[in-house]
Amino acid sequence: MISVKNNRLFIGEVAASGLARRFGTPLYAYDEEAIRSKVSALVQNIAYRPLRIFYAAKANTNLSVLKIIRDEGGQSIGIDAVSPGEIEIALKAGFKPEQVIFTSTSVTDDEMKFAISRKVLVNCDSLSQLERYGRLSPGSKVCFRVNPDVGAGHHGHVITGGPESKFGILAGDVGKAFAIASKYGLKIVGIHQHIGSGILETGKFLTAMKVLLSIIEKNKSGLGDLEFVDFGGGIGVPYRPGQKPINFAKFGAAVSKLFETFCSSFGKKLSLTIEPGRFIVAESGALLCTVNTIKQTPKHKFVGVDTGFHHLIRPMAYGSYHPIVVVDNCGNGGKKEKVAVCGNVCESGDVFTRDEHGIVDRSLPIIKEGDVLAILVAGAYGFSMSSNYNTRPRPAEVLVSGSDVRVIRKREDLAHVIYGM
Repeated sequence: MISVKNNRLFIGEVAASGLARRFGTPLYAYDEEAIRSKVSALVQNIAYRPLRIFYAAKANTNLSVLKIIRDEGGQSIGIDAVSPGEIEIALKAGFKPEQVIFTSTSVTDDEMKFAISRKVLVNCDSLSQLERYGRLSPGSKVCFRVNPDVGAGHHGHVITGGPESKFGILAGDVGKAFAIASKYGLKIVGIHQHIGSGILETGKFLTAMKVLLSIIEKNKSGLGDLEFVDFGGGIGVPYRPGQKPINFAKFGAAVSKLFETFCSSFGKKLSLTIEPGRFIVAESGALLCTVNTIKQTPKHKFVGVDTGFHHLIRPMAYGSYHPIVVVDNCGNGGKKEKVAVCGNVCESGDVFTRDEHGIVDRSLPIIKEGDVLAILVAGAYGFSMSSNYNTRPRPAEVLVSGSDVRVIRKREDLAHVIYGM
């Protein structure tokens, strides 16, 4: 786990400062135990069976991370893939085709052909896609995504249900989906929804579950082949001080009871499916960086580091909060000052201590050039959303297993950025 010992940050049993010296910065470091504990929490706290957990691979697609998730989850775990690339890496990680579901949006025929060739279940996001899929693979199994007119999330950009969302087939159009499926002899084996991301309130998830189950109940006659209901992901983790993690024991019990009651009424034992991404990997990761510049303006003291939003875009894109610590001075004691931690990308929005409206100074211990900082809770949507913007290489990734450390992605160099090799 990532922890503080004697005022110093440790990832597993290894000091973060030692990782920075050994591998250089910027550097993504992940703790294997943290990943395994989250997978275990899901399997153990949701008592309903059969249970299927499709990890939303877009949160972190590192091959080594996927293998850990597969190993810990066993037959209960699978992959929610949103691109042909994610399908391919899931199979490379050892997941079987039946453990992968392809849920994309504005999908092309070629992408669906790829999924079909890999024998992966396609989850259709629109009537258009369902029609095209029927032409490509008549008589096959299919799932489709419903927009339940319920949305939730930590930011407007991650709310994926409701009238402002581009995702899913409107509840009122479910009958049209049945007609298309009948036209091509498709067997509807799954119904899916996903309302948003970063949800810390059990009630919102349960409300969305009830809405989807109500839609299924109303359309029961057309769902004789139904095998599972997929309630999506969105289970959040605490980023900000004062935020509390979701009570997972309570969450698991409530979800299990609700679905058990529904299946009894429906007259068929269906599989319960969820798609957590952030929940599994976010708290396992830290982005280590080195302070190289300190400057004072009339309004802010800027602490410049050797990374930026090309490596962690969430603060710039969503105004997201990430805890930041000085790795060798993590305690609450000692003198502190208010600073703005900024990156090395040539954009004014490249500030890690910000919200949706702009810069928000952070109270940190006195920082000097050469200090190593850790941007925490960065295991999800960090490297997977990174880029080569400003023609800058992406960082290495390392995996810490107790006291063992190994590189799971090499640091890019300029040749790779310029020539793609």
